[in-house]
Amino acid sequence: MLILNFYLEGFTGVRLKVSPVFSVFNSWRCRSYPSIQGRCSMARLFSIRKYLPFTYKMMIPYLVLVLITDIVIGYVSYGMLVKSRTEVAETGIRAALEQTRNNADYRMTEIQRISDQLFGNLAFQQALQRHGDRLDMYYTMIDDIYPQLDAPLDLYGSPIRLTLYAVNPDIGEAGKQSANETPITKSEFFVQSFASLKNRIWFQELQADRKDNNVWIQSDTDHKLDNVSHLRKLVSFSDYQTVIGYIRITVNFDGLLSNLTKYPEEQGLGLRVIDRSNNEVLYSRTPFAASKSDAAYLNLREDLDETPFAIEIQVPHEYLNKDAKRLQLTLGLICAISFIVMGAIGFAVAALSGRRMKRIVSHVRSFQDGNLERRLMMSGNDEFVLIAHSFNNMASSIQNLIQDVYKQGIQRKQAELEALQAQINPHFLYNTLSTISSLNNLGKTREVTEMAKKLSRFYRLTLNNGQVLIPLHKELEQVQAYLDIQKVKYADSFKVYVDMEPEVSEVRIIKLLYQPFVENIFKHAWFGDTIAIRLTAKRVGNDLELKIIDTGIGMQQETINKVLRSTMQSNTYGFKNVEDRIKLRYGPEYGVQMASVYGGGTTVRLLLPIQTEASELSDETSYPEIKERK
Repeated sequence: MLILNFYLEGFTGVRLKVSPVFSVFNSWRCRSYPSIQGRCSMARLFSIRKYLPFTYKMMIPYLVLVLITDIVIGYVSYGMLVKSRTEVAETGIRAALEQTRNNADYRMTEIQRISDQLFGNLAFQQALQRHGDRLDMYYTMIDDIYPQLDAPLDLYGSPIRLTLYAVNPDIGEAGKQSANETPITKSEFFVQSFASLKNRIWFQELQADRKDNNVWIQSDTDHKLDNVSHLRKLVSFSDYQTVIGYIRITVNFDGLLSNLTKYPEEQGLGLRVIDRSNNEVLYSRTPFAASKSDAAYLNLREDLDETPFAIEIQVPHEYLNKDAKRLQLTLGLICAISFIVMGAIGFAVAALSGRRMKRIVSHVRSFQDGNLERRLMMSGNDEFVLIAHSFNNMASSIQNLIQDVYKQGIQRKQAELEALQAQINPHFLYNTLSTISSLNNLGKTREVTEMAKKLSRFYRLTLNNGQVLIPLHKELEQVQAYLDIQKVKYADSFKVYVDMEPEVSEVRIIKLLYQPFVENIFKHAWFGDTIAIRLTAKRVGNDLELKIIDTGIGMQQETINKVLRSTMQSNTYGFKNVEDRIKLRYGPEYGVQMASVYGGGTTVRLLLPIQTEASELSDETSYPEIKERK
C-alpha cells in the first residue's frame, strides 16, 4: 500500500496533517464510479468523527480567565467600597458626635450664663428681698420678677423649664406644683416656695455635701423624663451669705443631643450620657451591648467640658456595613454583565475567526471525501492565508500524484490481465493446430479447411480489436466459435444448451470466461460416447451469475480441493487463471465457485458485478481530468 503524508506548517507553528494519498484516492474513486458508491457511503459513515472547533476550545480558557478576572476585580472592589463606606460612616458618626458635644457644651454654657445673669441681676435680687402687702408684691412680681425670668426663655434655642424657688414668703407662686413631672414641650418658667424644695431628700443631700450651688443634677423625675437640671443658689449682695432663693433650669437630653438622636434606633446605635465622677448613666436611648469588643462595635466617647458628663456612642459594625449587601448585589450584577458582554465579544471574535477555520475544515473534509477540485481562496496576510496557499499547493500535488498512481495501477492491471489472457490463447492454439495436423495426416482436407476457418473466426472474436471488456452475447459467440471447432473433431457427439436472460445480453464482462471451462469439459470431463453442456447467464440482484454445467464424469472431493489450491504454475484446469482475472478486475468479493459429483457432472459458477456501457470501469489508462478552480 502506498501511504504518503503531507504536512502543512506555517510560521505560527500550525501543523495540518492531510489524509494519506491512498485514502484520498479511494474517496475520489468512490465519487467517480457510481457502481461502488454504496460501499463507499458506509465506509465514509463510520470514518466521520465529530470534532469541537478549535476556536470554541480557546473560548474555554478565555471565559475562565474573564471569570477569574471579574471575581478578583469584584472581590477587591467590594472590599475597597465596603471599607470606604465604613470609613465614611465612621467619620460621619465621629463628626456628628463632635458636633453634638460642641452643641451640648454651647447650650449648657448658655444655661450657665442664664443662671449667672439672674444671679448677678441687682434689680432681680432686690425684688426677691422686697416685702409688702399683696398688691405691692403682685406688682413687684409682674414688673421686676416675671420679666427677668421670661427674657432668657426667648433667647435659648430649645425648650427649657426655669423654676425659681423663693425664700421670701411674700412672693407668690406661679405655675403648677407638679410641673417638673411632665415632659418639657415648650419654654416656660415657674415660681415656687423654697419650702417645696428644702424638704426633698436629694436637696438635703446636696446641702449636706455643700454641693447645692452651681451644679448639674438629675432630681425628681428628671431621670425618668430624660432631663437634666442646673441648680444655682441665689445669695444677697449685702453680705453674700443670706440665701434668697434657688434657680433650677431644666433641659431635655434630646434637645442637647439632637444631632445624634436623628439616627434611627432600629439600626442598633447606642447613645448615652454618663456622669464621669461615678459612671452613672444619666440618659440612654438604646441599651448598650454587654460586650464592647471592637470587633463587633465601634465605641466612641466625648467629654462635655463645662459639665462632669460624657457622651458615649456604641455603633455596631453591621450599621457601618449596612450597604454591604446592596454593594455586593450591585457588584455581582456588574461582574455578571461584564462576563456576559466579554463572553459575547469572545464568541463574536471566535465566530469571525471560526468562519475561516470552518472553511478550511470543510475543504479538508471535502478533500478527504475525494473532491480534489475545491480550492481555498482567502485574502489578507495572516496565518489562514498561508494555510490556504499551502493547502492549494498540496491539493494540486496530490492530484498529480493520484493521477500518476492511478495510471500506474491501471497499466499494471492491464498488463496482468493481458499476461493472463496470453496464457490461455497459446494453449488453445497449440491443441487446435495439433488437431489440424492430425486431420491433415489422415488426408481429411475438408475438415482441415473447415477447422482453419473456424479457428480464424475464434481468434477474431477473441482479439475483439484489443478490447478487454465485451458484451455477454459476444462472449457466448466466442464460445460458440470454439464449439464449432470442436464439432469438426467430435461431430455430433456432444450437445450444447445456452440459457441467457435477454436483459443481461449487453452486460460487459472480461472476455474468455466461459471458454477455459468449456475446454476443460472436453479435456477432463468427457467419458463415454456423448456429453451435454449447459451454459447459463442470469441476473442475481446487482450481480451477474454465469454457470457452466456438464454431464461428464465429475470430480472427487480431493480433486476439487487440488483445483481450488492450484497455482498459476499448476493450473491444469485453468481455474486459477479465471479466478485471478475476475478478482483483479472486480475485487475479492467476486470469483469462481465449483461443485461436482463424481460420476454425475460438474457445475462451475462465476459471479461478476453487472456493468453496462454507462457504468463500466474504463479499460483505458486515461485519468479523468481534474480542473483547478480559479
